Amino acid sequence: MQQALIEKYGEARLPRYTSYPTAPGFSPTVGTGTYGDWLAAIRPGTDASLYLHIPFCRSMCWYCGCHTTITQRDEPILDYIDMLRKEIDLVSRTVGGRPTIRHVHFGGGTPTIMQPEEFRDLIGLLRARFAFAGGAEIAVEIDPRTLSAEMATALGAAGVTRASLGVQSFDPVVQKAINRIQSEAQTAEAAARLRKAGVSGINFDLIYGLPHQTVASCIATAQAAIRMRPERFAVFGYAHIPSFKKHQRLIDERALPDAALRSAQAEAIAETLGGAGYVRIGLDHYALPEDSLALAAKRGRLRRNFQGYTTDACTTLIGFGASSIGRTAEGYVQNEVPPGLYAQRIASGRLATAKGYRLTAEDRLRAEIIERLMCDFRVDVTGIAARHGFDAAPLLDGNAKLAALAEDGAIDIRGGTVTVRQDHRFIIRAVAAAFDAYIDRSARTHSKAA
Repeated sequence: MQQALIEKYGEARLPRYTSYPTAPGFSPTVGTGTYGDWLAAIRPGTDASLYLHIPFCRSMCWYCGCHTTITQRDEPILDYIDMLRKEIDLVSRTVGGRPTIRHVHFGGGTPTIMQPEEFRDLIGLLRARFAFAGGAEIAVEIDPRTLSAEMATALGAAGVTRASLGVQSFDPVVQKAINRIQSEAQTAEAAARLRKAGVSGINFDLIYGLPHQTVASCIATAQAAIRMRPERFAVFGYAHIPSFKKHQRLIDERALPDAALRSAQAEAIAETLGGAGYVRIGLDHYALPEDSLALAAKRGRLRRNFQGYTTDACTTLIGFGASSIGRTAEGYVQNEVPPGLYAQRIASGRLATAKGYRLTAEDRLRAEIIERLMCDFRVDVTGIAARHGFDAAPLLDGNAKLAALAEDGAIDIRGGTVTVRQDHRFIIRAVAAAFDAYIDRSARTHSKAA
């Protein structure tokens, strides 16, 4: 029954809705001039987040879907950091009023490929150019295999509050098949170093659907990770898109689990984490009950952005680095993806914007509906529409996709409120897609992932 509904609604090819509209709808008609105007319109004291993309790794994990470059040399990294510093200066001069920074996220690639002093200097520059709120959350993605004691100490001294450690799987057969050899001991040591340095929030990323993965190996990985007691888990389905990520061709497709086994793996991990006291949050996150993410979900304040589920309520996100995405009140922007093109733009004294999207009033309405569905599995369409100055009837009446979901018993619609039934939450993206005005034109561009 579950798999039949997933296949019926194309759940495997639907977006994960970390934004609305989603990135395939971005256009080069929004460029550097438009972004410069949007930055200039930011008012002093506006709550904002920063995202910095570090697109370098020492080796390629074959499952990876991120924008990254493999290098054994430090020179490309140093050159890139120099451009990053120039971009920070350029953007800070363009911003109309100094925003208040409440969240900073370093993504990759491997952000900790930098040397400790380079990271400290970069954080110092950010603090000098922007006003950080007291208690601002600073998060860093980390490869446990390369985290040195010196870097862990530098992260703590720089005020990092949260670290996301890539784990994926502890099964040695799976690790060999994805070119990522990482022991439990390495991971435990990295977590211990971070905690000793004062980084109190530890996240682990797990993946199901990998080559040679089994339900038993997924459970064993989850159990091993639980013993290290991270505050949060993110559990993702492997997206096999070798036409876009050529290194994925090194993965033996015959060893990939089918849809039914992927689903069984995901539920096995969920049951294992739930049995250990972790609260299931939204589509694919888990947290200890006292963690801020779990508390936000309990209070109806959970948010969703490009980092997944979050407590970050800022509507302004300033992105730095190649491929980074940002958002202002007016819309979304994305930098040039190739590091070389990005560097050329910044070196010439221009913003690196490659494309973007200008939000309409209807986009904002649909974005809020979709976010609440993804976070709460329930949305008051009538109430949200009224706040945005719209009539809810066109969103509900005559919505064929919504009607089909109701007929299949996946949702209830009462008094203008749509609720996803507890035993049908696995189809949440299909429910969200019923409110996506652009889904038919962008469906072909999303990766196949459950």
